[in-house]
Amino acid sequence: MMSGKLIVGMDFGTDSVRAMVIDAEKGTELASEVAWYKRWAAGKYCDPAKNMFRQHPRDYIDGMEQSVRGALAKVGKKAGARVVGIGIDTTGSTPCAVDRDGSPLALTNGFEENPNAMFVLWKDHTAVREAELINTVSRTWGGTDFTRYEGGVYSSEWFWSKILHVLREDRKVRAAAFSWVEHCDWMAALLTGTTDPLTMKRSRCAAGHKAMWHPEWGGLPPEQFLVKLDPVLKGLRARLFTETWTSDVKAGGITDEWAKRLGLTPGTAVAVGAFDAHMGGVGGQITGRTLVKIMGTSTCDMMVVPPKAFGAKTVPGICGQVDGSIIPGMIGLEAGQSAFGDVYAWFKEILAWPLTAVVPASAKGARGAAAAKLKQEIEEAILDRLAEEAEKVDPADSTVVALDWLNGRRTPFADQTLKGAIVGLTLGTTAPKIFRALVEATAFGSRAIVEQFRREGVPIDTVIGLGGISRKSPFVMQVTADVLGMPIKVAASEQAVALGAGMFAAVAAGVYKNVSDAQKKMGSGFDKTFVPDRKRVDVYNKLYKKYVSLGESLQGLLQTL
Repeated sequence: MMSGKLIVGMDFGTDSVRAMVIDAEKGTELASEVAWYKRWAAGKYCDPAKNMFRQHPRDYIDGMEQSVRGALAKVGKKAGARVVGIGIDTTGSTPCAVDRDGSPLALTNGFEENPNAMFVLWKDHTAVREAELINTVSRTWGGTDFTRYEGGVYSSEWFWSKILHVLREDRKVRAAAFSWVEHCDWMAALLTGTTDPLTMKRSRCAAGHKAMWHPEWGGLPPEQFLVKLDPVLKGLRARLFTETWTSDVKAGGITDEWAKRLGLTPGTAVAVGAFDAHMGGVGGQITGRTLVKIMGTSTCDMMVVPPKAFGAKTVPGICGQVDGSIIPGMIGLEAGQSAFGDVYAWFKEILAWPLTAVVPASAKGARGAAAAKLKQEIEEAILDRLAEEAEKVDPADSTVVALDWLNGRRTPFADQTLKGAIVGLTLGTTAPKIFRALVEATAFGSRAIVEQFRREGVPIDTVIGLGGISRKSPFVMQVTADVLGMPIKVAASEQAVALGAGMFAAVAAGVYKNVSDAQKKMGSGFDKTFVPDRKRVDVYNKLYKKYVSLGESLQGLLQTL
């Protein structure tokens, strides 16, 4: 039976938004609904060859309405009236230019079809040169290195790189943009009617990890530094923000308009937004000395440490350390890989190329319809069959070694100019052997992150996996456990990220005093553990050294290709 109070957790991912309705007092996940981004699915506003990935705010708005209403309908007619809190997580860094009222420019006249006026998705790497500039100036300008709490290396995936790239490229957007917002900030502001860029509550998580915000220098980097990067940034800092908030704080109450559109009660508490991986860490029941891996198209690896134990130490090579970005009162550490599941998807597309390029041209009419059906069936089965056959390959006998940098490297030490590589191919190399090498490469990338943390004195006792791959690919999970030499516990919740957003909503709504209490009451626990095979651990210790050596040997070449 349900208790009285319900919570809605919204998880805005790369391809879709999922809304989940949760029993606030029991933590039971009652219903969920997924809405796919229609414009994104049609390939609009993106150019993969240029690493340009933009999303229209209309996709977010339409998806939010569809998913929330759909999830509530599954619970019951009066479910909306019992919802007391809403939590929101999004991908990030995913910023957008807005006008004085806080409306994304793509929602204003003249900018409806302009990709530069839309949200610049996390995986957009068009700002590689701008990231390089930020890194160079930070180290040489004679003042504070503002990348210090960002791992010492600023990425093209992040806030300032993307803003600078768009402002340089598009004069019309530069003239019309009053300010910029992160996706997670805008969604909460939209629901609460607080979209004024100067007063909306900005996420501590987003600002600290991606915008070089830190109390040590009074918030964002100073005007003097920003102008040194490029004069196009002049005056922007004053139109952004100084204060930030953790996600246990209430951003406001939902407006009458949005309450009606979503089927909720006006005034329902909306928590300050944050990034998906950080809320996923909370949903995965993160604690000290625990590494939570959110494993999907990419990975984000989360840890928390007590401020007193950490002191003034900084960890180089990661994606930031921010007080309160995951659990308020704890320093959140972020790392990750720019491609994980995307590596497997890429290989599937390579193998399926003839199905797309050859079969349609040779089949028409009824024969064509049958061919199209067969094509779909084959594409859906490719990865499962590859995994079955790759599992039979003894890694000690394979000559194939790969680098997982197909979308650049996020951690250790972000570098989006890097490319992937596969070496050791022979005429006896099969598709399953290549696939196994790619899976091993993504696992080696995970190990590189673990070793970077340990080198810097951050202990890891427990590994928790969540996300689609952790639940759907036992082969990948077993290889990762073997490579890490550590057990990996898998969160029982299929939607731990949305659950984490719900936990923050429960605190913001006053159901629980703090995030730790919400975790204890609402956590789903774990339903599977992958234990490393000791024989394979020894093999992978040797292969990991080859992976590291290969990366060191090819890095310079791969950066210039």
